[in-house]
Amino acid sequence: MQAEDVIINRVAQSGIITLDLADFHEKGERVIFDIAQNLYQGLLLREKEFRQFLKEHNWQNYQGKNVAITCSTDAIVPMWAYMLVAVHLEGIANHFVFGTLQDLEIDLFRKNLARLNLKDFEGKRVVVKGCGEIPIPAYAYVEISRLLKPVVQSLMFGEPCSTVPIYKKKTQL
Repeated sequence: MQAEDVIINRVAQSGIITLDLADFHEKGERVIFDIAQNLYQGLLLREKEFRQFLKEHNWQNYQGKNVAITCSTDAIVPMWAYMLVAVHLEGIANHFVFGTLQDLEIDLFRKNLARLNLKDFEGKRVVVKGCGEIPIPAYAYVEISRLLKPVVQSLMFGEPCSTVPIYKKKTQL
């Protein structure tokens, strides 16, 4: 093979770090715990009956799962009801939040992105991968931008061979 036949991977030599947000996607099933199933006539929650339901409910169904605690109807649910559900899920569910499945997904990304060691990116050129098989909420892209801007030399979106510039640190004179 002659010198002119050698293929040089300029992307690999560029020192660009590719960050795939799919790496921060929490594993595990996502489920909803809907308090609406316990409303009397679809309107109100009776404490005694609700406590009995919670006592008899099979909480092991939530083992290792990610749970969104919500009420899908327009009823007034006392805060203690959500607190009781949380107490029962603690130690069983992988993670749980109050809200929708979308709220749950955002909170899972928030939790996982908070573990990112920002020192690994100081002064680096970073590309946040834009395509993948796992749907990434817009929140994760906004949060990674907020986290990385203060430390990176530059921030881009896409793939190393085709990027959209997001931020470039101004050079000091």
